Amino acid sequence: MKIYFSHGKESGPWGTKIKRLARIAEDRGYGVESIDYTDTIDPELRVERLLQALALERGSFALVGSSMGGYVALAASAEVDAQGIFLMAPALYIPGYRRQRYPSRCAHIEIVHGWSDDIIAPENSIRYAKEADCTLHLVSGDHPLNNSIEIVVELFSSFLERLGS
Repeated sequence: MKIYFSHGKESGPWGTKIKRLARIAEDRGYGVESIDYTDTIDPELRVERLLQALALERGSFALVGSSMGGYVALAASAEVDAQGIFLMAPALYIPGYRRQRYPSRCAHIEIVHGWSDDIIAPENSIRYAKEADCTLHLVSGDHPLNNSIEIVVELFSSFLERLGS
């Protein structure tokens, strides 16, 4: 199985958080791919880029997204059969984004969001988790979750364990 990472609007494909989580996935035998979206801030172009990459995938895969990358992963999941989705402070219900509803073909979705996030309100993740009936982890932390990275690492490791079983 391969894990596809989608980074946030102002980060890159191999930022600190993605590198840390990718190492965990690789240590567990997963393949890892991190899509580079740095040439566009258009969320819909990013969704299309992820879907193009997934169209070439012949094996099973899971999606991981942070901030705008969370929107990208969740939006793409309406059109592909992901085994799981792990979202960190996803940019959901953002005015100006084309999609305001998030149907997904994936039954295994987990969200981590910081209570002190002043970029994307934690209430957005609460709303989605309630609508999707998925797992939501509200943690002490801000938007990048850097101060909560150890908790994020634990939650991601547990997500991968459930994915593999």
